[in-house]
Amino acid sequence: MTVRNESRVTEIILLGFGNLYGFNILIFIIFLNIFLFTVTGNLLIIVLVLISHHLHSPMYFFICHLSMSDIVLTTNTLPSLIEAILHGGKVMTILGCITQFYFFSGIIITECFLLAVMSYDRYLAICVPLRYMSIMNFTLHTCLSVLPWMLGFTTNLIGFIPVSNLQFCNGNIIDHIYCDLSPLQKLSCSDTSLVEFISIVFSAPFFICPCGFIIVTYIYILLTILRIPSTTGRQKAFSTCSSHLLVVCAFYGTLIIKYMIPSIGNLLLLNKMMSLLHTVFTPLFNPLVYSLRNQDIRIALRKISKH
Repeated sequence: MTVRNESRVTEIILLGFGNLYGFNILIFIIFLNIFLFTVTGNLLIIVLVLISHHLHSPMYFFICHLSMSDIVLTTNTLPSLIEAILHGGKVMTILGCITQFYFFSGIIITECFLLAVMSYDRYLAICVPLRYMSIMNFTLHTCLSVLPWMLGFTTNLIGFIPVSNLQFCNGNIIDHIYCDLSPLQKLSCSDTSLVEFISIVFSAPFFICPCGFIIVTYIYILLTILRIPSTTGRQKAFSTCSSHLLVVCAFYGTLIIKYMIPSIGNLLLLNKMMSLLHTVFTPLFNPLVYSLRNQDIRIALRKISKH
């Protein structure tokens, strides 16, 4: 009979991108600027929506919440990655790592439902425009904007609690850019079957269902747009949802590809790159899409710049 010598791990080392062959400072500066630009850009969207009266509509209210979720996602993952790039690794407590995972998964669930809510808003605006304001009233759009946050950070506790009860003794190095579920499971010497079961069971209602709902609403939107007789009318209708459609494609595209790529062998770097696109460049992409493609936001920005 062999006795297994296990020592409980209390700290982990987040490697980030590991050895950057002397380019640490350059990449650190790049990611620091991305972080500052992302937070500033999303804050600017929030401020514009709050102070510009012509942006006080449900659509921009939901965009404001999307910007808030992007700020949470960026500030949760990017600072630790920046420190890992600068120092060749980031030392975190196990509790800190699990907390980062909780906020990461919580905000991902929140964004999934926020994007679904925004697609419903666009469906009402294009498919039933005469009833839009009566249906999407203040009470409904307030509830629809709060509900994704509640779903993201309360139901996420169902997965967070089992993860926080795991024992970690299989090393203390996470070769990733943030604390995710798969790297945490690899470090655990506890039974992770419950954690795996919960992650599989809850992926359907929290990820697949919102995605399916978005697809169905855009099928109805497309059919409605195609029935509009004038070319100008079709272009105007499509322009009201094109920005949201781009954001949906960027968000779900990187999310689906990331979790389809195994974190093994030569695919580990590709997995990191897709994680980087999802957690770093998508929050940067969103304010660019809504500021460059949205005429109302551009007008509000010009008005502020004149004062």
